[in-house]
Parts: sequence; structure tokens; C-alpha cells
Amino acid sequence: MANTDSARKRIRQTERRTLRNRARKSRVRSFIRKVEAAIAAGNKTEAQSALRAAQPELQRAASKGVLHRNTVARKLSRLSARVKALPGT
Repeated sequence: MANTDSARKRIRQTERRTLRNRARKSRVRSFIRKVEAAIAAGNKTEAQSALRAAQPELQRAASKGVLHRNTVARKLSRLSARVKALPGT
């Protein structure tokens, strides 16, 4: 257990940051799930709009340090390739 005031403060900060990061990661997963659902349904226009909405969310997670930037780049690349491969306009 923390003995110093600064260590106690660090614990409080870590708890707040953990909650914030968990919420951010959950939000990112939700956006990705929407894109994947549209891909599974074969709806290209819906998948494209979902991907456009997911991109800034993923980038934000990378800039905040919740996800590594290469992870975000990989996820976006794979999702966009799957959307592009869908038949349709």
C-alpha cells in the first residue's frame, strides 16, 4: 500500500486514467463493430460511412496513447481493404 502523499495521488490519477482509457477503447471497439456489421451485411455505402466515422475515433485513441499508432494503422488498412472489396458502387 502507498505510504507517501505523492504515491496516493498517483494511485488516484491512475484510477481516473484507467477508467478514461477503458471507455475510449470500448468506444473504438463499438465503431469497429459497426463497420464489420455493415461489411457482413454486404452494404458498401453503410460500411464506408461507418469507416469514415471510425477513423477519427481510432486516430484519437492512437494520439492519446490508448492504442499504438501502428495498431491503428493496421486496423484501418484492413477495414478499408475489406470495404473496398465489397461489390457495389
